[in-house]
Amino acid sequence: MDFTLDRAMTEDELRAHLDSALTPALLMMTAHVTGDAGVLRTEWKPNRATLPASGLAPETDAEIRAFCLKRLVPYLASQRDWAALPDDFLRESMCTWLMDVDIEDAQAMAAVAFTPDDSDPRGPEWHLDEIAPDSGLSAVVIGAGFSGLLAGLRLKQAGVPFTILEKSTNVGGTWYENSYPDCRTDVRSHIYTYSFVPHDWVTHFGRQQAIHEYLYNFAAKNGLLEHISFGTEVTATRWDESTSTWTIDTRTSDGVVGSAEAQIVVSAVGQLNRPMIPAVDGLDTFTGPVMHSAQWDHSIDFAGKRVVVIGTGASALQFAPAVAKEAEHVTIFQRSAPWLRSTPVLRQEIDPGERWLLTNLKHYRAYYRFSIFLPRLIGNLPAATVDPDFPPTEVSVSAANEALRVELTDYLTEQAGDRLDLLEQIMPDYPPAAKRIICDDGTWVATLKRDNVRLVSQAVHRIDKDGVWIGDEHVPADIILFGTGFKASEFLVPMTVTGIGGQDLHQTWGIDASAYLGITLPGYPNFFCMYGPNTNTVIHGNLVFFLECQAAYITSAVQMLAKGGHRSMALRPDVFTEYTDEVTKESAKRTWGWSKTHSWYQNAAGRSTIMWPLPARQYFERTSAVHDEDYDIH
Repeated sequence: MDFTLDRAMTEDELRAHLDSALTPALLMMTAHVTGDAGVLRTEWKPNRATLPASGLAPETDAEIRAFCLKRLVPYLASQRDWAALPDDFLRESMCTWLMDVDIEDAQAMAAVAFTPDDSDPRGPEWHLDEIAPDSGLSAVVIGAGFSGLLAGLRLKQAGVPFTILEKSTNVGGTWYENSYPDCRTDVRSHIYTYSFVPHDWVTHFGRQQAIHEYLYNFAAKNGLLEHISFGTEVTATRWDESTSTWTIDTRTSDGVVGSAEAQIVVSAVGQLNRPMIPAVDGLDTFTGPVMHSAQWDHSIDFAGKRVVVIGTGASALQFAPAVAKEAEHVTIFQRSAPWLRSTPVLRQEIDPGERWLLTNLKHYRAYYRFSIFLPRLIGNLPAATVDPDFPPTEVSVSAANEALRVELTDYLTEQAGDRLDLLEQIMPDYPPAAKRIICDDGTWVATLKRDNVRLVSQAVHRIDKDGVWIGDEHVPADIILFGTGFKASEFLVPMTVTGIGGQDLHQTWGIDASAYLGITLPGYPNFFCMYGPNTNTVIHGNLVFFLECQAAYITSAVQMLAKGGHRSMALRPDVFTEYTDEVTKESAKRTWGWSKTHSWYQNAAGRSTIMWPLPARQYFERTSAVHDEDYDIH
């Protein structure tokens, strides 16, 4: 990010861009700079549902901006000297003001949620050369996506020799492989970013190419590229008890096999790396192009073509509108309709004036992020929690869930307008949060209303050489597109992982993948997962934050090994059992574990191996440092 935050700023400069300022961030920044919590007036509290915007009347926002300008002018010449952090009273005041009520979890997480520019508060504060220069520890990281690059950086900062093995020819993982039209994150850009590496995002929700560029630059600027072996897929890993070493078997894209050894393995292969294509009878007889969203062929011309789209998940809701603008006709098959959340800025660019403030006015970006991140981190887990006395049904599972359902239903009703036939089709038949709630700016339903688009709420029965069948009806097609997601519950496939006594991890797991905090397992010493089982969030956390938690836990574990002169650490079976029982019990209380609707949040047995079922605060606190009593250490 091209910061100019330490220079003196003039009143005219700030005034010229002030109309673009979002007042919640501006007010908190003003409180920080002046040290005056009194600027956080009750009548200026933001609407939590509209953050980072205030949701106040335009004239009130204008009044706030004028007030802040007057208060900030005396301080503009000395941005360099502004305190990096607010004091405890200010931070607590901001948290209560922003969240509208004093929430214990929010207060506990507020310090974590505020990351000043040019700071990395969660980086390792130790170096292998200082604590165990002769340890001989080394690591292999599998995957160079969001999590693998972060693991690589933390190992490098700690001085631990490491190699990253990446099957693709570039960094980025899913953000390199998924390049379908209009591919973008559905999390706001400024919190879909490493907390310590801010970026000048052009759009509110980052496009695929921009995210990939961000990750590539992160790898390049931090000297990670020279540690990456591209085009190298890991086929197997084996633990050698006699040497306390992992052997990692590899195969290059040219078919050359090889191996590497390391004391530590970090699997950062993610959950969304293996496309799921349903086994539809006759698929292999279709004579036209067949594509999954993750394997997009940009040479295919949709103009004048009849296209069948199978699936209405997050990816399909992004690429299908783009395809519909080019194709002669698009038939979309949905198994179940998605809940949509109104997100007007989904495809919009950030106002240039606002970008100027984000990159020139010290602490504005940090509070802009704070105003998005803290509410997201606390989230709305009660709305995804089953109340046995409600009573729960496939309509809603609690009073809070019903309130969310009404909100989302109102949006769908508004979108359908006078198309009552369409409203019946786009209204989900399961409670909100049982599946992913998809951000929408009106594009999806507008696409379904197009004359060349047909929505079919049935499964495809079979496919032949020139189309698909639904009952007795043949739907002709030139191209078939799958927006059917990934084999998310098949963790670490296709590589094999062999631990103590030759036990195979996938045989141990069966279909019920589990890992302690999504990170470690009994019987597999010094083997760590990132974005492992039960570490996804739906309305109560942030994925990048969880990755940073996992990286902190792993570096803490490596520090423990090095400092103690240990060779291995393996999770105690009783700790694993207690944890798995807890997660299973808590998952059953959540909408995604209770509802019978099918989703990628569940495995074939209906158990959620994907979602974190507890508050984000618990994940942060439990991953802040490794506890040696949880491990058998040698």
